[in-house]
Amino acid sequence: MKKKRQAAEVNAGSMADIAFLLLIFFLVTTTIASDKGIPLKLPPKLDQDQPDIKKNDRDIFKIYVNSADRIQVEDELWTKSIDDMVPDLKKFVLNYDKDPKLSVSPVKAVVSFKTDRGTSYKTYIEILDVLNRAYNEMYGSRVGLTAEEFRNLDLKKPKDKALYDKARKDFPKNISIAEPSSAGGN
Repeated sequence: MKKKRQAAEVNAGSMADIAFLLLIFFLVTTTIASDKGIPLKLPPKLDQDQPDIKKNDRDIFKIYVNSADRIQVEDELWTKSIDDMVPDLKKFVLNYDKDPKLSVSPVKAVVSFKTDRGTSYKTYIEILDVLNRAYNEMYGSRVGLTAEEFRNLDLKKPKDKALYDKARKDFPKNISIAEPSSAGGN
């Protein structure tokens, strides 16, 4: 008479421990990507008692982008490349009261950038880059550097920090980014 063999069993008791250890391993070693966003310094919250400041229309360089990414500069359709905005912006800011249609001085010059809710991020970022490039070129030229050299100044080094402060002294970067409208437009 043959004896029945018992079916072989796999001991699965430690499988839960192994799965738990693998889970812990992946949680500890995995890097979770996070969006860094656009580094912008937001203005402080408006005070209710703050007086309404009127700017001379002459000192405002207006840029508007609609939902179809069409650009208006100073209320005229921009037909050139976005990069061609740099010389016009520099001419506007560095006018020093020579042309009565342009800003009075770099201190009073304000670049007003407004978009529509449908504006693409690509166009938005390109225009912000152009605005920053124009200001970096102006700052760099004040201390004998290129825009790239000025942008790469290491502010932890006292010599670079002194150059940075000298370039920006009495020369604010007045870029006003308005809240997007929902006007649409093609």
